[in-house]
Order: sequence, then C-alpha cells, then structure tokens
Amino acid sequence: MDVAKTAKEVANTVEEKVEKGLEVAKETFANVASHLPLANLAKKGSDGFEIEIDLPGVKKEDIELQVEDNILTVKAVRKMKNEVNKDDYYLMESSFGLISRSFMLPEGIDKDKINAKYEDGRLYISLEKEEARKAKSISVK
Repeated sequence: MDVAKTAKEVANTVEEKVEKGLEVAKETFANVASHLPLANLAKKGSDGFEIEIDLPGVKKEDIELQVEDNILTVKAVRKMKNEVNKDDYYLMESSFGLISRSFMLPEGIDKDKINAKYEDGRLYISLEKEEARKAKSISVK
C-alpha cells in the first residue's frame, strides 16, 4: 500500500507543478502579446499586398519601419498613462514599452515602393510587386 500511496502523491505533485507551469506560461504569453501588435494581411489583386497593424495609443512620430534582407520590421513605442485624481484617491496606470513585429516579404516586392500611412491608431502598409513581376494582360490577335 505504501507504493500506491507514494505513486499517488507523486502524481498529485506532478499535476500541481504542470498546472502552475501552465499559469506561468499564460502570464508570460499575455505579457508578450501586449507588446505584439495585431495585424491583418491581404493580397491586393495580383500586384501587391496590404498590411494593417493596430497600434492604439502610439503617436505617428514613435513608429519606425525598416526593411532588411526581405524582412519588414515595424517598431513603435507605446507611452500610455491612465490617471485618475479624485478627492479621496489617486490612481495612475502606465503602459510604456517597445512594440515590434516583423514580416517576411514575398519575393519580388519593390522595396522602393513600400508606403505607410498612420490613421486613427492603425498603420496601413502597401507593398507593390516589381514591375517585371506584375501580371500582364496579353491581347489575342
């Protein structure tokens, strides 16, 4: 009976450790996700692509785009402060940090024609194919 009791105790300990590990992993992923902006990717006809990235609370001047080795990286600094100052209490919650997201560009994207526009907390990036790679219509004679 001691073997069965010991095995049950070991199983319970392992289960507790796994549950605790999952909780820590969830907290870690939640923290990472808060610094990883959400993005929508869409093909724009046959000539390019569109990327939309949510960057709420970020100012236009705090956004940086860079292309290196076919990787487009978007970096931004979020500086948000929620302050409540009442007669009987004071509360201030701040969220500061670097936000970064990278995208592998498809072959044939013209790096000189990448355009970005920031509007209402959302960054719009337009990617165009190189002229030689764009689809061409051929008329039949």
